[in-house]
Amino acid sequence: MAAPRRRRRGGGGASGEQPMVPDATFTSYYGRPVVKASPWKHDIPAYLFLGGLGAGSALLAAGADLTGRRELRRVMRVGALAGATAGTVALIRDLGKPSRFLNMLRVAKPTSPMSVGTWVLVAFGSTAGIAATAELVAPLPHPVRTLARPITFVARPAGLAAALLAPMLASYTGVLLADTATPAWHAAHRELPFVFAGSAAMAAGGLGMMGTSIAEAGPARRLAVSGVLFELAAERRMEGSMGISVETLHTGRAGVLMNTSRALATGGLFGAIAFGRRSRAASLLSGGALMAASALSRFGIFEAGQQSARDPRYTVAPQRERLEQRAP
Repeated sequence: MAAPRRRRRGGGGASGEQPMVPDATFTSYYGRPVVKASPWKHDIPAYLFLGGLGAGSALLAAGADLTGRRELRRVMRVGALAGATAGTVALIRDLGKPSRFLNMLRVAKPTSPMSVGTWVLVAFGSTAGIAATAELVAPLPHPVRTLARPITFVARPAGLAAALLAPMLASYTGVLLADTATPAWHAAHRELPFVFAGSAAMAAGGLGMMGTSIAEAGPARRLAVSGVLFELAAERRMEGSMGISVETLHTGRAGVLMNTSRALATGGLFGAIAFGRRSRAASLLSGGALMAASALSRFGIFEAGQQSARDPRYTVAPQRERLEQRAP
């Protein structure tokens, strides 16, 4: 939008140039938003959560495998496969049909977060699926276990491979959102991947607390506590760098989701530390609260981005601020 007109007033050089009209207030571009809101629906924040849950679960499963915690390993391997599978279904639902997902595998573009993420998701799903299959066939009759022996033999390498891919799967979605023109997401481009990584650890730790006995849930509790503290610290830093668009995280539907997420994360953190080692019921409640907090955080950040795209102020105000800083 053009700058407001200025007119030179006569009668001596002391007055100079002064504005004859006040600064314009930008409300829209010919009745339309400056930035078009993302066409993504709620399948995408569901994918963000489920993919992170699967990634954190694979990491925890690998640690359980290396330390001999079979119960925790079984729960987390199955959780990794379930998260990756359900997340892929949510992604395909948003794309509209499976062929569009398959078309993304026709090329590999290292400069595209979407392309890299698609390949990471496929590789992670394959390795996590092998590891989880070994757990699923273990209780079956002997003839079936014999036929599935090759899968059991490669379960540990597959599980470790999934764990190596887990950090990329947990954080690339933050890069994907920040790579768009959506004001709130782009303003958080430095911290958003770290927020998502902390959220993934929190969710996976919560699942481990819910699915295993207190005796074996120690690593899950530690991962959950670390994830909560890491996510809250990253969120705080993110809010300090977002500028005016940080308002979207505290208002409207996004504000409700984010506030509820923080309350659940705080409650789950307290329950895990104070009672998680002694009470199975407390472990279940705390784990469920942490998983819900992770999901609500993803939905809240998604809603904040959509809200920032619909209001031109979050696009124009930062641009004006940058221009003013560059002006001599």
